[in-house]
Amino acid sequence: MLAMAHLARRFASERAPAPPLVAGLLLLALLLAAIPALAQNIPVTDDEVNAVARRLYCPVCENIPLDACGTPACIQWRAEIRAQLEAGRTPEQVITDFVQRFGERVVGTPQDPMLRALSLVTPWLLAAVALVVAGTTVYRWRRRGEAAQTASPTPPASHRDDAYYRERLEADLRARR
Repeated sequence: MLAMAHLARRFASERAPAPPLVAGLLLLALLLAAIPALAQNIPVTDDEVNAVARRLYCPVCENIPLDACGTPACIQWRAEIRAQLEAGRTPEQVITDFVQRFGERVVGTPQDPMLRALSLVTPWLLAAVALVVAGTTVYRWRRRGEAAQTASPTPPASHRDDAYYRERLEADLRARR
């Protein structure tokens, strides 16, 4: 039994790390654990807030982005955006939160992909249809004008009518002399 105790002590003394090495590893572990906590305290810049606010619209004014409006409601919303970003939320999560609370009127385009596609494509399709209709109308007007000019040319004066009027004119001139 003494031999075993002696062997255990000898094995433990050979395997035990030096105290400075343990302290160094412990310090390194504490520093690595503190990095995420330090990263969360980085303040959100105005540019980051405005990047999100640019994608939202004022609840009071019509068609004015949140980053350009100075109403009290917009100032409050920008403060709320800052608070959510500082809490670690992504810009997409902030926008989704505003849409869920205030409806799709706070974003410029609908969030539903089908409605978004329709709202972006429809004006272009209507403009294309209007151009085709206008082009067709102008083309038809031009063809009607050309057809009217070629269909009814002025009839040439007949030589007989011309001779009659000349003779009458000469007779009137002779009578005046």
